[in-house]
Amino acid sequence: MAEQATEHTTVSAPPERCYAVVTDIERYPEWAADIKQVEVKGRDGEGRPTECTFRAAAFGRSTSYTLHYDYADAPHALSWRLTEGDITTKLDGRYVFDPAVGGGTDVTYHLEVELRVPIPGFIKMRAASRIMSTALRELKARVEAAG
Repeated sequence: MAEQATEHTTVSAPPERCYAVVTDIERYPEWAADIKQVEVKGRDGEGRPTECTFRAAAFGRSTSYTLHYDYADAPHALSWRLTEGDITTKLDGRYVFDPAVGGGTDVTYHLEVELRVPIPGFIKMRAASRIMSTALRELKARVEAAG
């Protein structure tokens, strides 16, 4: 069964800048510590990555997976779903960017994870929480440094 989690952070930058950073998928290895390599395998008519294969550090080993990106709610949100994974059967998520009261952006990160190997739910939840908190912390640092 898939584990679902949601986390939030506030970034001191406008939503457009947050969106620009998360849609510059080829540059993830520059700021997302667990992402070791990204290969863009497909683009839409606007040149945005739609199919990307990642090599990442996870659970003390290297993992690879391919995500399909959905820009239907751009630039308010970016969604993705797993199309192929070696240790995951689901790695679907969504970033949502809302203007924060007083300036900046409230970023919400939704993630749904299911692994091929049976692992107790509390360990999966801890892993999902770690993925999300790390991603949000690194995104915040990248966006704010770019400003």
